[in-house]
Amino acid sequence: MKDVGLFRVSGVFPTISKDGSKLAFINKEFKAVWIADSQGLRIVYETREPDSIFSPVWNQNPDKDILYVCISTTTSTYLNARKSLEIYAISNASGDAVQRQVQRLTYGGFNNAFPSSSPDGNKFVFQSTRDFFAEKHKNLYIMLKIDDKGSEEGWVTRLTKGSWTDTHCQWSPRGDWVAFSSTRDKPGENSMAPGSFSVYLVKAYDPTVVIKLINGLDGYRGHVHCPVFSPDGRSIAVTMDLVAVSVDRNSLPMSMYGVRPYGDIFVVNINPDDNMMRSKEVKCFRRITHSRYECSALAWTSVPADPEVWCNIM
Repeated sequence: MKDVGLFRVSGVFPTISKDGSKLAFINKEFKAVWIADSQGLRIVYETREPDSIFSPVWNQNPDKDILYVCISTTTSTYLNARKSLEIYAISNASGDAVQRQVQRLTYGGFNNAFPSSSPDGNKFVFQSTRDFFAEKHKNLYIMLKIDDKGSEEGWVTRLTKGSWTDTHCQWSPRGDWVAFSSTRDKPGENSMAPGSFSVYLVKAYDPTVVIKLINGLDGYRGHVHCPVFSPDGRSIAVTMDLVAVSVDRNSLPMSMYGVRPYGDIFVVNINPDDNMMRSKEVKCFRRITHSRYECSALAWTSVPADPEVWCNIM
């Protein structure tokens, strides 16, 4: 795809603001949140222990300088559905450190992760085990707001429901759809490897409308995950491990933090204006990367006319 370029960041979970002016990511110790913009590169939040921070994401409203992060006290918690993980909001994230504030948004000791705000920035969708904590199942929820006392009671609505794993959710830039990865067709015995992940779309304001976009291979434990919308909402990039890789597993770069030991990026086109879209799998998609390295935790953004200048700023 001639109009798509790739940028590599020496960190994990990259996220770029909607206007393309700010880049945030986590260091490889999962301990500090870094921001890169026209002011330079700096740490804006840090925990005492490693393996404590996951999945930062900017609020989609460019007027809100808010960065959401998931914080825990347990190693590799976001992979373990039985462990606690809470969502926090860093206000004035890229601004003056004196005015920066950190507020906890979720409570209850559940596995809450992968927040994604609506385009207006007034609410966000996220995964949680709050209704299936003992069974380790994850579903999607929408948080409207929290009250002045920091309580979320009465402000969380459920978007999906079932004894499976719904995860890696992202709200479309148009506000009508939420893309997510799910094991609902083949749940498996637990929330990770035994399941078969496919990508779905659900109407943000009508949970009865669910469309299966990309399917894992029948008969295989395939994984299609980390869906992200293009800025115009007409394409979705995903990571797949359904394509050929080296048969020599010793040649694959293994990471103790890697959800998958390998994966490549693919792009599919959708028509968000088609209200008659039905549950039909997309058969045509384009491959973006072809390597033996894991590609995951994607971020898609628009950049200025000269991407080299943008990259140098970052």
